Amino acid sequence: MAASKSGRFPITQTVDASDPVRASAEHTVREAYGRILALLVAGGSPIASAEDALSDALARALDRWPENGVPDKPEAWLLTTARHCLIDQARRTKTAAHHEPHLIQMIEEAEQRMQVQTEFPDERLKLLFVCAHPDIDPALQTPLMLQTVMGLNAQRIASAYLVQPSTMSQRLVRLKQSLKGSDIAFAIPERDQWASRLNAVLQAIYGAYNAGWDDHENASLADEARYLAELVCSLLPYEAEAAGLLSLILHCEARRPARRDKDERFIPLSEQDHALWDDGMIAMAERCLGLALRMGAIGRFQLEAALQSVHAARKVTGQTDWPAILAIYERLLTINPTLGARVGQAAAIGQGFAPKQGLAALAELPHDSVEHYQPYWATRAHLESKSGNIAEARDAYDIAIGLTADRSVREYLLMQLAKLGET
Repeated sequence: MAASKSGRFPITQTVDASDPVRASAEHTVREAYGRILALLVAGGSPIASAEDALSDALARALDRWPENGVPDKPEAWLLTTARHCLIDQARRTKTAAHHEPHLIQMIEEAEQRMQVQTEFPDERLKLLFVCAHPDIDPALQTPLMLQTVMGLNAQRIASAYLVQPSTMSQRLVRLKQSLKGSDIAFAIPERDQWASRLNAVLQAIYGAYNAGWDDHENASLADEARYLAELVCSLLPYEAEAAGLLSLILHCEARRPARRDKDERFIPLSEQDHALWDDGMIAMAERCLGLALRMGAIGRFQLEAALQSVHAARKVTGQTDWPAILAIYERLLTINPTLGARVGQAAAIGQGFAPKQGLAALAELPHDSVEHYQPYWATRAHLESKSGNIAEARDAYDIAIGLTADRSVREYLLMQLAKLGET
């Protein structure tokens, strides 16, 4: 299937942006994809069948809406149409006699709710926990959530996992085919199962947040992720990592007003005007982090939130406590030795102490793991420049620019590259 330009809902037809009706159809599905799909699965439909039905519903919308006009409630129209598509699917299978009465009841109940509701009930959190079912390959649980619940396409997910889009797409297609015949129930697991599923759910929410955070054109995805993080905390108030994730997201959101100037140009953290950071949101983030730390079960998201807390303190002290940041990285790497954490540690060493020391830390990373990792090359370019290695900085900037999807970040890197020519 062809992916939408935004990296969200994978549509099967090319949508002409100059056609307002077709653009409206794409926008509706892109923004409501996870909610509609979760409702379909909540009614008992397999995930893969529900996705097929929703894709068929969009195709019908693109065929009918230009002639008949966009319905008053386009999301409700898509949900009802998708459910009718599920009935059509059932009639083409040997299990039609068993499933059709249930599907018809689903449609009747949905239509009754639509008469009194202006917004959809949000079943996405339940679907996240379903995708973390122990019978699903743990390595594919988070990618499945990102595609199925958050609507990211395989290309966008693949970039986060540093694999080829075709590889990720094949893995997800095979997984969904295997789920078609499964009996995985759509239900929040019992309390004794939460711990085994929660980490994958939190990773998916954070992955969705990063996708919206990194891509300025998809900021709404970051809002959805924040909402889901709040929902998890309300459902699981005694899970330290859930509170840690919410703290991390709130700290990042507090800096959103300072991330771009009035001309939408990207501003890195070290150059941001901290007067623009949201005091109220920082205070909420600190309360969440304090609550999490008091629970006594330190995890990845709490430590990442603690890193952001140290950065936030610059608003009060006027300076960054680099020794504290490095101490947190040391702890983080003992429990979550990811490539991102190691690059972050090298950046902190180079920024807080000496650029050459930061470069030495980067040099310890395996080349094959960083070859297509944009943060590595952006960090290396910055530290090479600070060390006076102009030729090496140019090469690193060229690679970082080629790996950057966000237009404003790319323009910032191009500007830094141009400055090297002035030295």
